[in-house]
Amino acid sequence: MTVYTAIDSPLGELLLVGKESATAKGGTALASLSLPGQKGAAVVQDGWRRDPAAFAEIGSQLASYFEGRLMHFEIECVGGGTEFQRRVWNALEEIPYGETATYGEIAERVGTSAVGVRAVGTAIGRNPLLVVRPCHRVIGADGALRGYAGGLERKELLLGLEGAPAAS
Repeated sequence: MTVYTAIDSPLGELLLVGKESATAKGGTALASLSLPGQKGAAVVQDGWRRDPAAFAEIGSQLASYFEGRLMHFEIECVGGGTEFQRRVWNALEEIPYGETATYGEIAERVGTSAVGVRAVGTAIGRNPLLVVRPCHRVIGADGALRGYAGGLERKELLLGLEGAPAAS
């Protein structure tokens, strides 16, 4: 069963979508976390059940993160994406809190050439778990903020929250 809810955050209202899971802490595995106005944001579908209680654990972790008390999420996530996207998304999860990596560094980590940087950027742009899977920690080779589905102002806010080095 697909469940969803919306919660307030410093970024605006977050839409959480998940699947009931016997193994997930709190009983829900996260399938999507999207922001208002986000490119490719989830859209509530017929047959989904609104269930704020199903996201109590996830919401608690997000609140702790936004309060600066949580540096690593422990949230079961629903699979998805292509094999290449999953490799890129796994590389995102290896970027430590408060640090950044470049698109080129992610390309290197997933074993693609410099030519593959654009494919890496596309895969990062299709990340369905903003904030939780930290695509906001990826910056341009020149240190500039580049491409964030939720908007560059939100990317800057998240990096500032984490105390990441100032980007230009």
